[in-house]
Amino acid sequence: MIARGDRRPQAQLYAFSVRQEIPQFLLPLRSGDPEPLVDLQSLLIQVDNQARFDMAINYRLESVPPLKSEDKIWADALLRETGLR
Repeated sequence: MIARGDRRPQAQLYAFSVRQEIPQFLLPLRSGDPEPLVDLQSLLIQVDNQARFDMAINYRLESVPPLKSEDKIWADALLRETGLR
């Protein structure tokens, strides 16, 4: 959710599920400043790759909190495809 100070209480909601990429959004700054486009999905992938979370996380365990059943099936298939399960 992005709420610009001059437009509150109105805000923009960027909804996504575990199966979707995180949507890019413009980051509101001070009035008159250009708003940079933020790509959280790319940033998180870079952090994950550099931190080597695949070496620290046991992907054979169930997620906490648990996923919905259809998302659990999807995640299990994805982890099997990538050799993490």
